[in-house]
Amino acid sequence: MSWRRLMPAGTAAPRCRWMLPLCLSSLALLLLLAAVLPGYRGFWSPGSGLRSRGQEQQQAAGEPSPAGSGRRVTYVRSLRRASATAGSVERRAGGDCCRYPLLQGRRKFPRWHIELQPWASPQHSLEEEAARFLAYISSSQISCNNADGKGWIGSLEPTQEPWPVCLDSTFHLAQQMHRKQCRVYSVGLGSEDKQFEEGMAKSGCEVHYFDPSLKEAHVQKRQGYWHHRMAIDWRDPNPAALAQKLRRTTKKLGTIMNEFGHRKIDVLKADLESAEWKILENLILENVIEEIGQLIFAIHVHWPGFEVSGNDSDVVRYWYSLLKELELRSFKLFHSYKNIKKPQIFLRKQAFNASSSYTLSWINTQWK
Repeated sequence: MSWRRLMPAGTAAPRCRWMLPLCLSSLALLLLLAAVLPGYRGFWSPGSGLRSRGQEQQQAAGEPSPAGSGRRVTYVRSLRRASATAGSVERRAGGDCCRYPLLQGRRKFPRWHIELQPWASPQHSLEEEAARFLAYISSSQISCNNADGKGWIGSLEPTQEPWPVCLDSTFHLAQQMHRKQCRVYSVGLGSEDKQFEEGMAKSGCEVHYFDPSLKEAHVQKRQGYWHHRMAIDWRDPNPAALAQKLRRTTKKLGTIMNEFGHRKIDVLKADLESAEWKILENLILENVIEEIGQLIFAIHVHWPGFEVSGNDSDVVRYWYSLLKELELRSFKLFHSYKNIKKPQIFLRKQAFNASSSYTLSWINTQWK
């Protein structure tokens, strides 16, 4: 007896009618799960096909993907404090240059703007804002000492501007220098004085000096000490400017760190002729600041600076808010130097007994 004889007449067609929608619903559910579950997303993406777990682990480790799908960047010497997940260094003959993969997923999501501090007074007066700001940059927030009682390195001659770094054993830089695992970025604009950079290189640090006025793109001055013809900006260049192949290369600090394969900077020294305010804002908004151990910045207050808008009171409030953001990120001011040899001007006025230039040094107390 065939199975057809066991079924009442007219039942086959209705069953087909309700089974087809059920199959379609099941298929839709499976596609939805494949799109949202982490276990599926890790191994499949539209247009890419399936990937093995071995390939996923290879890419997570920073190794190049097969068939030319990985992207690697040529840069100058590398380097010891890149993360272990960034991949292994492949030195060229002679050991003077390196290849390193771009770092991915290295920071939290960026913010769009900083939070402005409350006004110093209900009247929003320039006098009150300036008094608060100048008092803030003139007061150390943490002490820095080492065995010889100084705790810094750099030029301390009366004819030179000091660039002190903290060598207190509490804050790790001295240990990093002793282990030859210290990295320094120095950003300048045609500075003649390289005493700080040379001193840090001799002390065991890997030093990268950036200046757009240099004649050559990358020059190794001595072991562990490089000059780069690059300018640091608070934004990456417009693609139209890139198409012109300009002699100067201008990039954000975070972009340069990515391309060089550097996750950490032990010391960032910068003298940027009023561009420091917007660059400092960029470091804070993109969380690059958390990857820096010590900051030594020359700040300029003789005019508002590039792309800093508002009246004089607004400008000073903005400056103060940026420095308070540093404090919120665990940066403490340990040294302040007022340059009395520069014009004594504050926002185009000879007022408040202020210099047009100060050198401030902060240490990241959460640095490891």
